[in-house]
Amino acid sequence: MSEKATLEKRFAEIRARDFTRLDRGGHTYLDYTGSGLYAESQLRSHMQFLQDHVLGNPHSENPASAAATRLVESTRERVLEFFNADPDVYQVVFTANASAALKLVGEAYPFEATSRFVLLRDNHNSVNGIRSYARARGAEVSYIDLSRDLRIAPGERIPPAGEGPSLFAYPAQSNFSGVQHPLALVEEAHALGYDVVLDAAAFVPTNPVDVSAVGPDYMCVSFYKMFGFPTGVGALIARTDALHKLHRPWFAGGTVEYVSVQSEVHRLRNDAGAFEDGTPNFLAIAGIPSGLDFLESVGMDALHEHVLGLTSRLLEMLTELHHGNGRPVVDVYGPLTTEARGGTVAFNVLDPEGRVVPFGVVEREASEENISLRGGCFCNPGAAEVAFGLPASETLDCLQAQPWGAFNLKDLSSCLGRDLPVGAMRASLGIATDHADLDRLAAFLRRYVDRPVDALEAAAAR
Repeated sequence: MSEKATLEKRFAEIRARDFTRLDRGGHTYLDYTGSGLYAESQLRSHMQFLQDHVLGNPHSENPASAAATRLVESTRERVLEFFNADPDVYQVVFTANASAALKLVGEAYPFEATSRFVLLRDNHNSVNGIRSYARARGAEVSYIDLSRDLRIAPGERIPPAGEGPSLFAYPAQSNFSGVQHPLALVEEAHALGYDVVLDAAAFVPTNPVDVSAVGPDYMCVSFYKMFGFPTGVGALIARTDALHKLHRPWFAGGTVEYVSVQSEVHRLRNDAGAFEDGTPNFLAIAGIPSGLDFLESVGMDALHEHVLGLTSRLLEMLTELHHGNGRPVVDVYGPLTTEARGGTVAFNVLDPEGRVVPFGVVEREASEENISLRGGCFCNPGAAEVAFGLPASETLDCLQAQPWGAFNLKDLSSCLGRDLPVGAMRASLGIATDHADLDRLAAFLRRYVDRPVDALEAAAAR
């Protein structure tokens, strides 16, 4: 049996054993960048753990509290081990999700008037949001441009850091296009004087990462994106010296060594606990080890190869679809090969005249076929603006004309003119994806061959 056949057989067995609900319910799940899927064995392991242990609020020395404290601390060690992060160099701060991890950095980083905050245009909004903190403290904010294939544009370079503390932020993998930006940018930014935030949320579900080798100062992950369960818990994996650079703007229960009301003083803890406000989500944290165990049993290298092979077929499938007049049915945003890209593919459906079929129409019709795709801009406006070719001044005028509290992409589309898309579809692949899923997606997309957009919109309105 060839290596490819062996790999396919292995993942078919994993799906049949741990993701039986997909075929039982007739689901085609292609939204792994939105959320991973949990393995059924993972849930059984977690439930057994909860049935066998009595866990209480960690901030005490009673038996239930002490057990929860040991659990939280051992899980920190387990996370560091999984990412090969040296425990003498890195710490794990548990957060609600990757966005909360990024907010911790943004609100506490010591930006000042001579600082620089530099980021790629290809960033999730949770990274873009850090610019609000930077600008509030007078720091310079600048973006590095993208090319039409949504990689860093030729000739673009990270500028030298400012005189004050400076930060560089980028995603290891785009949540819009699947582009994988070089991990070597971490070292390059360090050489220029920056601290580095690496958004690894879309990367780590299907790619191994060696934190000690890559060396980010701050890296964020969401565990549900890696293995589906539990939701509501992520992590900031940070160098200890980088954590000590952060100045928290407040304190809370669990973050302090002491607080005095009469003297109005407090002292924050000197470890990861200084950033974990209130009671940690210890029952969710209890589910992390079984998820990491599951991924290790599968093998991250094998998972990477599995997704890469399916992504290659997905890209071929999308680019081979044509209308009777020879025009493409699908416009793919980003690279058309698997070189330096992950299993996330953004695209729009086109009619025979090359007009974009509104993503909302496609998403609704896919949902009727029990196919889970995602439509929109995927919280990544920078990549979307480049991909769609949105003109800056006209787009700004249309955005600002939208009524407060009633923003609607359909209205934005009408304002810009229907020749320009304002959203797209995204198919993202993961551990349980198989060729039958791609076959069902191909069959679904073939329904758009030779169908004009006017007829599709009329049908959707009925």
